[in-house]
Amino acid sequence: MLHHIELWVADLPRATREWGWLLTRLGYEPYQDWEHGRGWRLGPTYLVVEQSSALTGTGHDRTRPGLNHLAFHAGSRADIDALAGAAPAHGWTPLFADRYPYTGGPQHYAACLTDTDGFEAELVATVTR
Repeated sequence: MLHHIELWVADLPRATREWGWLLTRLGYEPYQDWEHGRGWRLGPTYLVVEQSSALTGTGHDRTRPGLNHLAFHAGSRADIDALAGAAPAHGWTPLFADRYPYTGGPQHYAACLTDTDGFEAELVATVTR
């Protein structure tokens, strides 16, 4: 089982707003809060955004080697549609909008979003009816 994920970000307040909105909507609860980071937890797994003093760059590129995206169980198809519709008002940009909601194929109902830093979140319908 995954223990935690840590995303290093260039702008902590912005990442806190964007990821905080999404993770809270997905059922995560605030877990950690310190000068350079914030965390949210769901069960035994948590996600952290941190603006580390050890950063060597300012941007993330999901198309380079490394992390491409995080995929989350996000409820029903209606839940996915509601999240995808609300996401732009919270700093998220739709990806593959021309193929929404079947970006992964006809049996894979999902929304793909990117935050301002370029991190992608895929919201997958776990209830198909």
